[in-house]
Amino acid sequence: MQQTFETIMYSVADNIATITLNRPDKLNAFTPAMRNDLCAALDLSDADDDVRVVIFTGAGRAFCAGADLSSGGNTFDYQSRKDSAREELRVGDVYRDGGGIVTLRIFDSLKPVIGAINGAAVGIGVTMQLAMDIRLAANTAKFGFVFARRGVIPEAASAWFLHRTVGMQTALEWIYTGRLFTANEAHERGLVRSLHEPEALLDAAYTLAREIADNSAPVSVALARKMLWQMSGAAHPMDAHKIDSRAIQSRGQSNDAREGIASFLEKRDARFSDRVSSDLPADLPWRDDPEFS
Repeated sequence: MQQTFETIMYSVADNIATITLNRPDKLNAFTPAMRNDLCAALDLSDADDDVRVVIFTGAGRAFCAGADLSSGGNTFDYQSRKDSAREELRVGDVYRDGGGIVTLRIFDSLKPVIGAINGAAVGIGVTMQLAMDIRLAANTAKFGFVFARRGVIPEAASAWFLHRTVGMQTALEWIYTGRLFTANEAHERGLVRSLHEPEALLDAAYTLAREIADNSAPVSVALARKMLWQMSGAAHPMDAHKIDSRAIQSRGQSNDAREGIASFLEKRDARFSDRVSSDLPADLPWRDDPEFS
C-alpha cells in the first residue's frame, strides 16, 4: 500500500507501516505541512488492521534537523506571523505547539511505534522520538535538545517525556547545555535501545517489528501500549490495578485469549483474529471514567 504526502513517504508491507520523513535536501526539517502529514499517516496506520507496527525513519543523511528556520527570527513568534498554518492551531490568544501535536498523536497511536534514527536528530527531530516506544539509531547519528541555544524552550511535551526516559539529571543537562551529543552517549543514557551501522539500521528495526507482528495479538498490544504509557504518570499502583482488572476481564473473554492458550497447548503458532478497528473495548478504562478519575 502506498499513500502520497507532501513531506513524508508512507508505505505498508508485511504488516509494517514505514513513515519516512522526506525533505532530504532540507535535512528533513520540520514544517506545518510535515506536522499535518505525520498526523494523517498515523490516522491511516491506526485504521488499517493490516498494520501491526509503525517504523519512523528519515530520507537522506538526517532523521530531522529540527524546525525549518527559513522564516528567520520570527520562526517561533506565532502571534506576529499569523499565517494560515498557525491560525488553525489558535486557542484563544495561545497557539498550540505543532511539535506537541505530533508527539501527542504518536502517544495516542494504537500500534507500536519504532524509531529508526538514521542521522542528525535535533530539536523536534529528537523530541518527537520521545513518544515512540523503542528507538534504534545509527552509530553515526547525533542528537541535540538545542532550544536554550536558540532562545526558546523544549517543546513537544518533552518536559513530560524526557526525564521519564533518561532520568531528571540527564534531561536537565541536555536541556541546559543545548549541546549536540553522540549516538554512543544517547545509548549509554538510555535514549536509544541499540546502535547499528547505518546500512544495517532499517534491517534491525524491521527484525524487531517482525517479532511483534508475527507473534503478538494486535488488540492486546494496543491495550498494553495504552496501559503502560498512561500509567507512567499514575500516582499509585492501585491506578494500574484498576485498569489491569478491567482489561484482563475484557481480554479473557476474547477469541484471542482462547486462541493464545490453545496454540500454546497444541504447540503451534497462534492465529489471532481480533482486530484493533473493531475489537478494542468500547470504553477504554482510562478514558472518561469517573471511578478512575
